[in-house]
Amino acid sequence: MIRSFIFSDGKLVGQDLEVEALRLVRADKGLLLWVDLDNPTPEEIKLILEGVFQFHPLAIEDCVQPNSLPKVEDYEDYLFIVTHAVDFKRTEKFNTTELDFFLGKDYVVTFHTAPLRSVSTLIERTVKSTVAGPRGPDRIAHTLIDLLVDNYAPVIDELRAELEELEESVLAKDSAQKKLVAELLHVRGDFTRLRTIVRPQRDVIDRLARGDSKLIRPKLLPYFRDLRDNLARLEETAASYHERLMMAFDIYLNKAAFEANEGIKFLTALTAITIPVMVIGTWYGMNFEKMPELARGYPFAVGLTLVTTALMFVYLKKKKWF
Repeated sequence: MIRSFIFSDGKLVGQDLEVEALRLVRADKGLLLWVDLDNPTPEEIKLILEGVFQFHPLAIEDCVQPNSLPKVEDYEDYLFIVTHAVDFKRTEKFNTTELDFFLGKDYVVTFHTAPLRSVSTLIERTVKSTVAGPRGPDRIAHTLIDLLVDNYAPVIDELRAELEELEESVLAKDSAQKKLVAELLHVRGDFTRLRTIVRPQRDVIDRLARGDSKLIRPKLLPYFRDLRDNLARLEETAASYHERLMMAFDIYLNKAAFEANEGIKFLTALTAITIPVMVIGTWYGMNFEKMPELARGYPFAVGLTLVTTALMFVYLKKKKWF
């Protein structure tokens, strides 16, 4: 689906134009154009990215093919930016959705293959707002990335809640070990994925905030620096939660080792209790030609066995092996 919005002096003057009208808008340097490609077809990709804007083939290839990490590339008259939105539901797997930008002097093109809350929120604001809108493509890009970063907070909260549940399960006495291990590994993967997205995304925003590109106006640099700081805080929070998760995993391993050791101690204690029976039984079970104890030996052996076994049990009890 192709959505388009045309601004003049901060006012929305048109939307959802035909392709030929978009070509005319591109030729008018006094207008600001935002084109959003939401899960476009190959024909729409070729029509907009190649036909209307004539982007570099490598940039189009990077846009169409999923990128695992955020990045920014300078193509002289426009910037190609890859960012990632995050989504997380307790019943589903943690996932990310790529949001790509082509940021030019008087236009911005966004590309994504799945609906994004940040994009839909800005579209809704643009259509319904009665105040002045954006006056530059860098403002649109900043607003979209700002909304995208704001959506990281609920994900962090969900992961923290799951982490707290896992910590309680680790400390519980009768926790299902196989299920707990699977959950620990699953949450660790979620935190690892989140950290691998947040850090490169912070580096991308940091590059935009330094003012290296002429396409980012100086008055917007403080806003991008604020975004960079927000991502830095998110990265620190994710790192602290990851450390807590690893501590919970270590506690679980120590707990499992302790429980295994207790089992070994119990089996060893059982073996120790049987030592008197084995020794005395083996001695009196031997075949002698003459056995003077035959008359009274067996009652004596039974009594000795019971006494020594009881003494061994008391000794092991004091050692807390039972």
